[in-house]
Amino acid sequence: MVTKDQRRRQLAREKFERQQLRRVEARRKSKVRNSAIAAVVAVVAASLIGAYAAGAFDGSSKKTDAAAKASATPSASAAATTAPAKGPDPCAKPAAGNPGTAQWKKEPAQTIDKSAHYTFTLQTTCGAIPISLEAAKAPETVNSFNFLAGKGFFDHTKCHRLTTTGIYVLQCGDPSGSGSGGPGYTIGDENLDAFGKAGATGSVTYKAGTVAMANTGQKHTGGSQFFLVYKDSPLPPSYTPFGTISADGMTVLDKIAKAGESTGQGDGAPNATVVINKATVTKS
Repeated sequence: MVTKDQRRRQLAREKFERQQLRRVEARRKSKVRNSAIAAVVAVVAASLIGAYAAGAFDGSSKKTDAAAKASATPSASAAATTAPAKGPDPCAKPAAGNPGTAQWKKEPAQTIDKSAHYTFTLQTTCGAIPISLEAAKAPETVNSFNFLAGKGFFDHTKCHRLTTTGIYVLQCGDPSGSGSGGPGYTIGDENLDAFGKAGATGSVTYKAGTVAMANTGQKHTGGSQFFLVYKDSPLPPSYTPFGTISADGMTVLDKIAKAGESTGQGDGAPNATVVINKATVTKS
């Protein structure tokens, strides 16, 4: 006859055996699951390595036209990737004509009146963008634009770059459309104290409606390329602000921005056909 003690020991042994079986089964399932995960990871890793070798994550595309160092600066257009589907082009066809090729060895002599008001008007395929210039604060820059516009330098030129991530700008002013063109001379930086001291990140806010000079990332390397800010953008305080876009001009700029850019990565050629048919500077 089984005593109570023996019965308790038997029950305890059976319970222990059941626990052991459950642990063995759990370990088996865990092993199967981990093996499956490892296989998936291996496949993903192989895909990533292949994509990297093919250049899919190559962030070293050359940027020679305008800005400092990162892709989120007013510099060259990002290298094209597979273009996403485009919506309807919101802009008209460009007027007949080709960009000029004139170059100058040195910047023009100062001729503007610093106390006068000047308006830089871009007659684009998407609409007119009037820009109020700051002659008193950026006389060298305004004088250069007055000279170049008078020579027809900006006529029939594309706005070659739109950024929609990090910073929000449309970049124009390069007759070559490559992001590396200019007038042959450079001008000095001006009006940078308008921003005050940069924050901990080394950036300040270029407010929507600002027009500023692009550069190579070095001091005093502005040429003819400029960018129009359609939404507040954090940037190093190293790009000469020299104008403010009118309300009507901002409406046109917003239309261009909403059409997006060609790469789908937030930095590329505008989907909209943005061509400056005619640029003028008028004094009032």
